[in-house]
Amino acid sequence: MLQLYDTATRDKTAFEPLEQGLVRIYTCGPTIWDHAHIGNFRSFLFADVLKRYLRYSGYQVHHVMNLTDVDDRIVQRVGEEDVSLQEYTQRYAEAFFQDAEALNIEPADVYPRPSEHIDDMVDLIAKLIDRGVAYERDGSVYYSISAFPEYGCFARLDMAGMRDGARVDTDKYDKDDARDFVLWKAWTEADGDVVWESPYGRGRPGWHLECSAMSMKYLGQVFDIHTGGVDLIFPHHQNEIAQSQGATGEPFVRRWMHNEFVNIDGVGMSKSEGNNLRLSDIGGQEEVEAFRYFAVTAHYRSTLNFTSDALAASKSALGRIRRLRERLSQAGNGESENAISEAEMDSIARARDGFREGMDDDLNAAKAMAAVFGFVNDAEKRIAAGGVDAAVAMAGVDLLDEVDSVLGLGLDRVDGAEIKELPPELEGLLKQRDEARRSKDWGEADRLRDELAAAGIEVRDSPEGSEWSWK
Repeated sequence: MLQLYDTATRDKTAFEPLEQGLVRIYTCGPTIWDHAHIGNFRSFLFADVLKRYLRYSGYQVHHVMNLTDVDDRIVQRVGEEDVSLQEYTQRYAEAFFQDAEALNIEPADVYPRPSEHIDDMVDLIAKLIDRGVAYERDGSVYYSISAFPEYGCFARLDMAGMRDGARVDTDKYDKDDARDFVLWKAWTEADGDVVWESPYGRGRPGWHLECSAMSMKYLGQVFDIHTGGVDLIFPHHQNEIAQSQGATGEPFVRRWMHNEFVNIDGVGMSKSEGNNLRLSDIGGQEEVEAFRYFAVTAHYRSTLNFTSDALAASKSALGRIRRLRERLSQAGNGESENAISEAEMDSIARARDGFREGMDDDLNAAKAMAAVFGFVNDAEKRIAAGGVDAAVAMAGVDLLDEVDSVLGLGLDRVDGAEIKELPPELEGLLKQRDEARRSKDWGEADRLRDELAAAGIEVRDSPEGSEWSWK
């Protein structure tokens, strides 16, 4: 049974959707004021794997991801560049979709933008005022946290000593500054043309209000899962809860799921550190695919430390599984001569059960992949020992394709040149070299490695055995 962690309760419990067979998910998407960095994309990759695994588990999924196109930074940049809001934000929306496609992220069902939902936000503000949890001041509207006794519980805040009645108009503020926050900002000259009419005067919505209005519009007043990075727990998600529950009296989200940060060489990502890496900064398409492998095969609640060595290791591991799938696929094109043995069935069944067990445990992809690599090691040894039967090979391909449907690794794509089956004489050299290594005849093993290299075969050794690829 699928168990998922809930940030609100700090506990892992069995997952059951509000509506049988259907899961409604909202993901806090990018703020399209600049290019998204790899830390942002960890959040979107996590949501992608969650959605894929829910579908693999038999659920239908309705997924909404916002594109924030109204906030303080965007307003400032629009004014500096003297362009329209749509012109400025569209360039970064397009860049986001290009990067998401490169990462093999499945599209959401809906990508709402705040600029297209102003009426929905104005309606939500009216409900909050009617229920006595919001008030007007000088053309702006603020949420009164003192009118929402549960404020701070979600983020585990100590509200003692917080200043009552102070108001904050900026979109972001420090964790220890939990005060009344803005729902509608009165227009100032600095806002330029980024302005809309409302019953409260000319202005624009506050950042926190946007997600509440759009998520409830497309998913209902109560929905199953809300995802995002841990940096959004406070103030953004705490304020979403206050706004949504303040307006409806309903619980809003049944389960909150947050992914951890990505560090760069042990240092947190930030503009001040100059290490906000974009996908284009880490290399070409092969490196982008390796980054996906790096991100989705770790547990989403563990901090990732991105290094060049980690990326290289992920690239190698991904290439290894792809090569195995290709060799199994080629072997499966032949005619099956024997029934699948019990040992071969057990190897595939253990891997499939282990993968599901890991993913059922709060999407523990690291645990799931350990089971998969148990099969990979076994299959490679069987191939090295003389090959596998066609039926066995296709059963292995089916297993890897199931894994791929969840993790989105593109295992049916082959790195570099097309992989060819080894001629019998080269297979014989590989077997001779394995025998030399088992006998600790390192000189003969090295000689055979050189002979294989001259024939265009690269051999890599590891504690689990040897693997080859065409150079």
